[in-house]
Amino acid sequence: MTVLWVGGVGGMEADLVRREGVRFETIPAGQIHGISLSALPRNAWQLARGFLAARKLLRKFHPDALFFTGGYLAVPMALASRLSQVGKRLLFVPDIEPGWALKTLAHFADVVAITVEESRSFFPQHPDVTVTGYPMRAGLQAWTKEDARAIFALHENLPVLLVMGGSKGAHSINQALFTVLPELVKTVQVLHLSGNLEWALVERHRRSLPIEMQSRYRAYPYLHKEMGAALLSADLAVSRAGASTLGEYPMFGLPAILVPYPYTWRYQRVNAQYLVNQGAAMLVDDADLANSLLPTVQTLLADRVKLAGMASSMRKLAHPQAAATIAAQLIKLASAETDGRH
Repeated sequence: MTVLWVGGVGGMEADLVRREGVRFETIPAGQIHGISLSALPRNAWQLARGFLAARKLLRKFHPDALFFTGGYLAVPMALASRLSQVGKRLLFVPDIEPGWALKTLAHFADVVAITVEESRSFFPQHPDVTVTGYPMRAGLQAWTKEDARAIFALHENLPVLLVMGGSKGAHSINQALFTVLPELVKTVQVLHLSGNLEWALVERHRRSLPIEMQSRYRAYPYLHKEMGAALLSADLAVSRAGASTLGEYPMFGLPAILVPYPYTWRYQRVNAQYLVNQGAAMLVDDADLANSLLPTVQTLLADRVKLAGMASSMRKLAHPQAAATIAAQLIKLASAETDGRH
């Protein structure tokens, strides 16, 4: 099977895709929904250019199936494939509540795959909506807990708090952590994925800790191969509530304090509230984080019964076969397209 990944110009996924040996191409795209009127003409032009580039790419590659996960560049690809009558289309909805692009793409999709049952209500008219769970990459569970902690030189006799804000970091989460770090490391080991933008601050705060406490603060700008080890090492996580939290935390049964990003539409809050409603997480508003982080972490880690209950609730939400289920759907669609041509 030949796979082509289509991304946006300058997109951060290029290196990750090529690292896996997958062919990567780009097309231009522009956001239309939720932008200023001054930006609309330029972005509409980018969208038109993206459509023309998508048609050219589809004629050359001629796929049997197309897989969309959202993003504005998926709109010209979906439109081009529909008008060119090329391939069957599967849309995967990672967040619980779909955004404008995903709702638009659903009109072009033969199948809509959703992460949780609660997303079904957003596609009441679509004839084929299936719950698959959130797909996770292979190799995330390649360690035992002991081996995972050894990778980061973590001690077995102290709890581990994983703090992260995505590949670029999260400024307010980093700042809240820096404020309470000297107190936190008295009783907790901290594994901090800070992002690259504030790495100088990370090093400064690490050096400011007493020498005997510095080993309890393990910081990295970003992890790829070792990400599974970090998730497995932790007893509790603090993070944003992007779509990956619906897959990663359930896979590892990792309780979480979720801090939805406050400056975009409510997708992260909806994700966080879903996990809270399942008894698997706690929600802290970004504006309250500086004052709430330390007591919330200390209270949860001190209550082992509550923490174990949250871990159990989180684990029940896991869909370990999500990637295989989506792959099977794509193969089925591709086979139907091939049979139809023959």
